[in-house]
Amino acid sequence: MTAKEELRKLEKTLYAYRYANAVIDYDNETVAPYDSSRGRAEAVEVLSRVEFDLLVNDRTADLLNRAEKEAKESGDEQLLAEVRELRIEYEETAKIPRDEYRAFSRLCQESMPAWVRAKQNNDFDSFAPYLEKIVESVKKQAEYIDDKKDPYEVLLNRFERGLTIEKCDEFFAELRETVVPLLAKIKEKGRVINTEWLDNDWPLDKQKELSSFIMKTWGLSPAHCAIGEAEHPFTINFNRNDVRITTHYKQRDMVSNLYSVAHEGGHALYELNIAPELDYTVLSGGSTMGIHECQSRTFENYVGRSRDFIHFLFPKLKELFPTQLESVTEDDFYKAVNKAEPGLIRTEADELTYPLHIMVRYEIEKDLIHGKLSVKDLPKAWNEKYKEYLGIEVPDDAHGVLQDIHWSQGSIGYFPSYALGSAYGAQAISDIQKTKDIYSDIRKGDLSSLSEELKNRVWKYGCLKEPHRLAESLCGGVFSPKYYTEYLKNKYSDIYF
Repeated sequence: MTAKEELRKLEKTLYAYRYANAVIDYDNETVAPYDSSRGRAEAVEVLSRVEFDLLVNDRTADLLNRAEKEAKESGDEQLLAEVRELRIEYEETAKIPRDEYRAFSRLCQESMPAWVRAKQNNDFDSFAPYLEKIVESVKKQAEYIDDKKDPYEVLLNRFERGLTIEKCDEFFAELRETVVPLLAKIKEKGRVINTEWLDNDWPLDKQKELSSFIMKTWGLSPAHCAIGEAEHPFTINFNRNDVRITTHYKQRDMVSNLYSVAHEGGHALYELNIAPELDYTVLSGGSTMGIHECQSRTFENYVGRSRDFIHFLFPKLKELFPTQLESVTEDDFYKAVNKAEPGLIRTEADELTYPLHIMVRYEIEKDLIHGKLSVKDLPKAWNEKYKEYLGIEVPDDAHGVLQDIHWSQGSIGYFPSYALGSAYGAQAISDIQKTKDIYSDIRKGDLSSLSEELKNRVWKYGCLKEPHRLAESLCGGVFSPKYYTEYLKNKYSDIYF
């Protein structure tokens, strides 16, 4: 076999083990019995040990060198990218002791259902021991990977390659300078947007029809994208032809499901539109989490909460919920789903206050990893920051520190990607609009023009291009947060002033 053939064989074998782990994760978060985590943890521990051994060995190191040489000699850009991405993974994984790698995989399998029970029972103390182990483990992993760098910066880099604490601090400072005074001005203006009608009985069967309608409008075929239910909505990709999204249905909150499906559908579109030639390689999947979250936040907000999309959607809503929306106008609905009002739950936050939710998590994560904050003090720190940044009292941990799944999965360093993704999206939409009137199409429920543009800029490449090149392709140039801050100012000035 050539080095390329050997590498592809390794990649396909790794894909198979990761597919098995993904099925276990999906089952864990959707339909598995609540007290069944032990058996899955045993299976994941075995699978992760085999996966580690497949990747980390002298043969793989030699194979990467041979494949790189072969790629350069033949000018095979895809093979060169496969080597690049697999080498990054190899070098990071190889620094983590084998037993700790598999133990962490097991810990996360046990931690996720523990988080679900803790959230449902408003019992942070029952989850705290798991989180303490996770925090200690990721701190050690960061030290193994690069003991000369700030450990939190190592973790940030896992989710957004090249992201630093300095860049994060500058980014959030610029957002704070826009969001805080704009919120204060809105409060001072005193304009009331009526949302009382949202607290209503929204039949679940009709909400499920709405989910199907959104998926169809997004262009998500049921032949390749299924929808399930989970405590915390998420998307998981098995391969380019099999992506699953999840939502949650609340009897008295139709909007939560609407925008969960819109958000997760954006993730799914990315994964479903990766070029076929990347199948079963390390390039077949979304790039950084900032770029991935850009796709979900784009479809949730820049499309889903736009005046033009709501113009298209509102007749369908009236058809599904005639009694609930009997006295509600299209403009009422638009303003209600864009109302700027500090709230408790990140996933249900309006676009203006959303970055403040991310700032809370960013600052808490930094302090956790830097040892300035202990797990047992998390609820107090969380509640204080929500009071400081959003001006609200947190009534309990279920609506506070327990609301997100990420820490139970070991995903510390992920949260800044959400705000960064929103900012990427503002710049991408601005650039696309220079040559395409996408909102006139969106007004008719036609998202094909936007999707084609995003496919050509980002989706089809998977991880073929380096992240910073993909970000430039997405944004139409070097990234700048000014597009995001201008978007927020313009949108909320139009609504409130």
